[in-house]
Amino acid sequence: MSFLLCEAKNRIGKDNQLVKLSRLLDWNRIGRKLKGIYAYDLNGKGGQKPYDSVKMFKALLLGQWHDLSDAKLEESLRVRLDFMMFTGLEDDVPDETTLCRFRNLLISRKLDQKLFREINRQLEKIGLKVKECSGAVVDATVIESAARPNKSIKSVPNDREEAPGNDAPKNEIEYSKDPDARWLKKRKRYHFGYKAFVTTDSDDGYIENVHLTPANESEVNNLENALGNVEPERVYGDKGYASKKNREYLKSRGIKDGILSKAARNRPLTSWEKRRNKLLSKVRFIVEQAFGTLKRRFRAGRARYIGLKKVTAEFRFKAICFNLLKAVNKVKFA
Repeated sequence: MSFLLCEAKNRIGKDNQLVKLSRLLDWNRIGRKLKGIYAYDLNGKGGQKPYDSVKMFKALLLGQWHDLSDAKLEESLRVRLDFMMFTGLEDDVPDETTLCRFRNLLISRKLDQKLFREINRQLEKIGLKVKECSGAVVDATVIESAARPNKSIKSVPNDREEAPGNDAPKNEIEYSKDPDARWLKKRKRYHFGYKAFVTTDSDDGYIENVHLTPANESEVNNLENALGNVEPERVYGDKGYASKKNREYLKSRGIKDGILSKAARNRPLTSWEKRRNKLLSKVRFIVEQAFGTLKRRFRAGRARYIGLKKVTAEFRFKAICFNLLKAVNKVKFA
């Protein structure tokens, strides 16, 4: 470590979040996940030697942690001591184009998913995250597109009122720069963008899985994707997930049903169902807290990139930051 980085570490102090984060994870294991992302790593060919992949990943995390554009991230890597200390990038800093290309490489090789799972495994291993949660809470939130539609729209569905499956209304959006985004009417507001499905554990609120769709996709058709490979004892969800199919799906996986009951035409809720809903709702606050932190702290309410794949990866990176923030606030180093 150079004199500058040593001095930066001394000035920043051991209680700084980035100092804790640099000690929290096994970055060598993360480096093994990134091995081979460049052709140069495998055969020494492919032109100029690339930047260290772990340092680049750390830089991308900082970009999401502080909601920085690639240009602002490049500038911060050059001038901020805590950024230099955390990444190890000191004299030679990647420019915004290099940062963008690295992020696109991660996305094209689905490494955002692998890194998300690896970091969660590490948090479980050091006891900051429950390995097998007793319950999982599923919910969805709207992410505004980075682009603006330029034409009028038709067939905008109300939230949770769209038809099931492939019969959901299709929007006619012309000349939008974001071809994957769709319109949704939620209460009295119109949203153009995506719907982010998040599964958190019911014990500590760590994010277990992330799944994104265009905004007009319904909750009732996305429970399986929202859960992914999470294996809790019970799944908690609001009325948007209430269907016979979803309840049978949970039963087939041996998962207890914590989805709220939904009244139907000519069939109001019974007093027992009302009491059950009230009890189950007390658990669901934990995912609302996650959405609040994601949107306030990490500015996840509006996408910075265009297209479903890039927006999904962006939200997954912010989910990584969310889990790491919970961990560094919990851990204590000597």
